This record gives sequence, structure tokens and C-alpha cells, in this order.
Amino acid sequence: MSADTFCLERVSVAATNDITSVFRTGRRTYGQQFDELYSQRLRSLKPAAAEAAEHRWPRVQETPNVLNVEGPQATFIVGTVFVDSGNKPSTLHQVERERWVSDIHGEQYREAPDTVVFLEDESGRIRLVGSVVDKAILASGVVAAVLGVETAEGDFEVADICFARMAPQKPMPVLKEDKYVALVSGLQMTTERPITLALQLLAETLCGELGALGTMQPLAAKIAQVVLVGDTMQLPPAPLGHAEDMRVNDRTVAAKLAKQVDGFLADIAANVPVAIMPGAADPADTSLPQQPLPRSLLPQCSQYSGFSSLTNPALLQLDGLYLLGSSGQNIDDLRRYSSEPASRLAAASLGWRHIAPTAPDTLWCYPFTTHDPFVLHDTPHVYFVGNQSQFDSVVTRGPDGQSTRVVMIPRFADTNQIVLVNMRTLECSTLEISA
Repeated sequence: MSADTFCLERVSVAATNDITSVFRTGRRTYGQQFDELYSQRLRSLKPAAAEAAEHRWPRVQETPNVLNVEGPQATFIVGTVFVDSGNKPSTLHQVERERWVSDIHGEQYREAPDTVVFLEDESGRIRLVGSVVDKAILASGVVAAVLGVETAEGDFEVADICFARMAPQKPMPVLKEDKYVALVSGLQMTTERPITLALQLLAETLCGELGALGTMQPLAAKIAQVVLVGDTMQLPPAPLGHAEDMRVNDRTVAAKLAKQVDGFLADIAANVPVAIMPGAADPADTSLPQQPLPRSLLPQCSQYSGFSSLTNPALLQLDGLYLLGSSGQNIDDLRRYSSEPASRLAAASLGWRHIAPTAPDTLWCYPFTTHDPFVLHDTPHVYFVGNQSQFDSVVTRGPDGQSTRVVMIPRFADTNQIVLVNMRTLECSTLEISA
């Protein structure tokens, strides 16, 4: 080897993706009701919320059921928040408009003048009132403990609110070198523009084929994992009509796009491990948790051992680093309950120990009966959310030393940006692919 030969070797990680099985449902049946999901959620989170309340209000007695609150004596109750608003979607109205999926860009629920917030459990529900309720970040489905007194009208005047708080967290792994996870979201490859120049440059960058030897290529060599966080492809909507209509059953265009996406991703998977999560625009079921894209849809990618198809949400474990990811639908729906930044809502959900509380009220999900998969039993080291309008990152901390890097991933089709997370330090930055 000559003195001027420059050789780079890509870093590797030990990946454990089978922990994402908590979000796998197998064959789906929809004969069951959704009330059991709420019951399972409250059973899981009520003890933690009550413990947090006792720590926060040590001299206040708990009232076991919300309908047992009586008199002016201060007490706290634990239950599930329900926001009733005239702005919330109506299934009947959707049918009238021949639309079956809620518009995520609709009005905010809590901005309606007739909005009412309740707290409910197995015994019933009670209305929450007061300025504390108006200012708090609340959404339907959140399990909360509320401190206050009953009013003469039978409502509950709230003086303070607390939640289950962040779940326990495994120790942060100690890495001796910098390794990066590349988070890419919203490629939105379409039939009209399947592979743009920006996408070609992105693939060459991730593969280490672009950039200066002394700067960009050494950075690319430290990318140990690429995660595609939803909306990789955007199929044209099927025309409305009878199932026997040939236009409805025509899959030629979709098959052609899938083949182009498969070839594009296979070039990347040949150089660096790639994991793909479905999103709202991908050919996957609409209700959460979305199941992995079929490997038969991406046969070229599936030939590589480093390729994996994940659920949405998804859990990954890389060299002992615990990552939780979402393609964005859960945070988009939370934004209809609050005007807070998306990163703060994501951080708040970690404190709720629940990443999709609005399911199934305003966010479609599978009607689980034995457990609620969106309840967090462990706090991740990194929580990333895809398909956001812009990059943002915050660190949120728990009462027992928990620390999570929350990352908002911008849509690549709009910004040409990807996010690099350093697995050793959890610092993150954007990389813009300029065409």
C-alpha cells in the first residue's frame, strides 16, 4: 500500500430490532371494542400516577374513584383525560364527504369555545375547571392525577396536575468512538418524480461516495445505521368507485414505483445497514401501530442482512443504546390539542409514559384488549419523530436521573435535510444535501 493510499472502514453496531415486537399485532381483527384499551391503559399507569401524586402532595388524601369526590376538602383523583370539543372530527361528517381519514391539518380541538375537559375512570367522569386546566398540556387519553376540590356545581376545581413521570431507564452505554445514526424522513418518492437529484446525492453521501476524503467521507464511514422514518414513497390515491372498477384494482403504477424505491434503497443497503418504518403516505395500514412494510415489496433490499423492515412506532437497540421512533402521526395529532412546539409535546409524552394517548379517540389504532403497547415501561435514550416541518432537538430529564434526547426530523422532500445522532454523546446535527 502506497503512502498516499486513503482507506476508510465503516463502523458497525450490534443491532437488536426484535424488541420492536411489542408493536406487532399479527393478523388483525376488529370485532372487539376500544373500551378495553382505555381500561388497560389506566390499569398500567394509575399506580405510577398515584405514586407521583403522593410524592408531590404528601399531605393530601386520594379519592379512589372520581365520582366519590365530595365537599370542599382538598383531595386528588387519578383518571384518564377526555377532551370534548366541537372541532373534533365526526365520523358521520367524514362519510358525508366521502373521506374516511381525519384531516391532520384541521382545526385545533382545544380552541373551540365549547371545549370541555373531563377526568374519567371505571366509575364515571367529572368535569375539570380552572385556569390550571386551561394552561396545562392535556390531550384525550392522558392518565393524570389532579389536585383540587369539588365545586357547588359538581365540577372539580383543579389546583395542580401531575403525571406518571418518566419510566425507569437503562444505563447509557459507554462507547469508545463516535458512531452515528442517520435519521431520514419524508423522501416522498412519487410516480412522477421517483428519484430526484437530491435523492441521488443523498444515496452517494450515505454510501461514502461523495464529498472530500478528509471531511465528508470520514463522517460517512462513521454512520453505522440509516433509519428511514416514514413516507418513503407516496402512492397516488386510488379512485373512488366500486371494487369491480378496473381503475380501482390497477396496481401497475404502484408496482412500478415500489420497484424503483426498492432499487434506490438497495444501493444504500449494500453499503450501510438500513431500517425502514412505514408512514401515513406509505402502502401500509392506516391504524397504529403500523405493521412493517412487506419484504416482498422490497425484494432487492431484503437480500441484504443489514436491511430491516420495522413497525411504526418502532424500538431499536444499537450497541445498548435504546431508541424509540415514530413517523409523526402521534405528534401531529397532539398538536391539535396544544400550540406548543412538537418537540415539547414529544417530551411531554415521555412524562405521561405514553406516546400516543389520543389513540383511539382522534388517532386511529388497533383495538388492543390485553395491553396498551403505547405505554412506556422503559425510557429511551433517544426519541425521534419523523415528517416534521423543521429540525428541532431538546433534552428532557426525569426525576430519577433519566435523560432523553428528543429529535424532530424534517421532511427531506421539503428541506433536503437529514439528522445525524452521535451514539456516544447523543449530540445531533443536520446535514443538508444541496442539489
